[in-house]
Order: sequence, then C-alpha cells, then structure tokens
Amino acid sequence: MYDDEICAMNVIELSLRVDAESAEALAAAFNEYAYGGAVIEQVITPEQDETLDAARPYTVRAFLLKDETLAEKQRAIERAVWAYSMLRPVGELETRELAEEDYAHAWKKFYTVLHVGARTVIKPSWLAYTPRADEIVIELDPGMAFGTGLHPTTRLCLALLEKYVTRGMTVLDVGTGSGILAIGAAKLGAAFVDARDIDPIAVETAQKNIAASGLTERVRVSRASVTISSAAHPYDLVVANIFADTIAELTPALRAHLKSDGVFIGSGILVERAHLVEQAMAAHNLTLVEKCQEADWLAMAYRPAPQSP
Repeated sequence: MYDDEICAMNVIELSLRVDAESAEALAAAFNEYAYGGAVIEQVITPEQDETLDAARPYTVRAFLLKDETLAEKQRAIERAVWAYSMLRPVGELETRELAEEDYAHAWKKFYTVLHVGARTVIKPSWLAYTPRADEIVIELDPGMAFGTGLHPTTRLCLALLEKYVTRGMTVLDVGTGSGILAIGAAKLGAAFVDARDIDPIAVETAQKNIAASGLTERVRVSRASVTISSAAHPYDLVVANIFADTIAELTPALRAHLKSDGVFIGSGILVERAHLVEQAMAAHNLTLVEKCQEADWLAMAYRPAPQSP
C-alpha cells in the first residue's frame, strides 16, 4: 500500500485535537479522503514544545498526497471539520508539508505491536513479533476504516471477544470497519463470521484484510445493515463497535439476530451515553453480564434474560 506511488512526492499532514466523543466521527471524515487512512492517537505525554490539552486528549491525524487531487480533498476535510465544529468544539485543523522520506517515518511511528486482552496481539506487517503459544496475532496495516486497535473501543471489544467466543460458534459483526473484530473472532475459533458494513470503503478494506489473513472461507463481508427482516438465522454472538445512539436504535434488530442463549457485545459507548444502551437492552429483555471501561469509553456484554415458564 505504501510503495512507489509516493516516490518523489511530498505529502500534507493534517492533525486535529479532539475529545473522546469526536475522535471516531472525525476519523471517518479523514478516512474518506486521506492516503492510508486516519490515525487516532491518544496524547498522554506531550512532545517537545507542545502542551497537553486535557479537554481534547486525542489527535486525529491523516496524510494527503500532494498531487492534483490535494486541493479538492483538503477542502472536503476542512468543510467536514467546520460542519462538525458547529455541533461540538474541536481544536484547530493543523497542516504541515512532509517530504516523502519524512512521511515514510512519520506514519509508521504511530503504530507498534499492541497487546489486547490476555492473548490478542495486533501487529503491523513491517514489525517482527514472535507470539506465545496461546496468543493470536492480527496483522493489520494502516489504510483502513475504523479499527486499527489504537482506539479504546476496539481494544475493549477484542478483550471481550476473548472471553465469549468459543470454538465453532457463529458471529455477526455489525459495522465491521476494517474487519479487525471479524478477524479476531475467527482466529479465536468462530466457525463463521458474517461481517457487515454500510460503508463501501469499509467493505472493500475489510475484504482485503480478511483475504490477507487467509480467512475468506470463514468470514463473509457484505455491504449490508442489520434489520429484523434479515434475521432468518440467529447467531451465537453479535458484536457492534459503533456509537451508543446507534446501538440503542438497532437494539430490536440486534436482539432478533441473537440466539436465546447468545451473547451481544456492544462498544463505542461513551460513559455519558451508556444509559441509552442500558434502557434499550432492558426494553428488549437483555441482561447486562459484564461492563469494561477504558478512559471515557465502555464495552458491554449482554445475554437474553431467561424466559418465564
């Protein structure tokens, strides 16, 4: 993906300081136009000559090739940031030009081998790693839709998948993004994963990542939503790493896709929005069995409540 296409071509780096709720939404806008996708970076320790903004602890970062499409793409991102800023305050969109050799170093420095949960490892292809006997390795490069493992919502979901995926089960991944959760579920032993997304870019990206992982026989990717009418064959486990409002809205369909003894895992849930999910789940007879938190984000596991005799 990062090859001769950028030789002798400079790039423009775009970066924006945001809060937790804004990070994924603005990364989606960046992903639509950026070369190699967007990076969500949590700023814990400021770099030299940089101050830490406690109100906006995340940086969304992306790169644009300096070619004939640059001006159009940059304007599109600027319009998206401006429109979003009408809803929530964000930092100033910063730009800087990088030479090709600087870019090659710049985007890689934000990626490393990540350990998630007890035995899941996310590894960029250019880094070497020798896994333990019980570890599963998800090899995933930048250039993706949601789900690089850098964001807490993805890490929380993977940790819960470790606990609830059992060998031979069927899994539905709603809003698959990069396909990272579908790959994780398959490597944890799922016999079949139905990975769905309504974004064509996400579908294409997930298909490539799943093919690169050698999982096309067990993971099906499709451009599709989740509706009650599509719930002919319920699943052992349903996972949705999206937003709290969307999970609440989709709860009837999510419940319809879940077996009576299945597990639903929802993530992308801000603490302050968790009540929306809790109310929707309770209204559809789903009982909370586990809740995990990282920073301002939650992942929640539910099971259908036992039916009254």
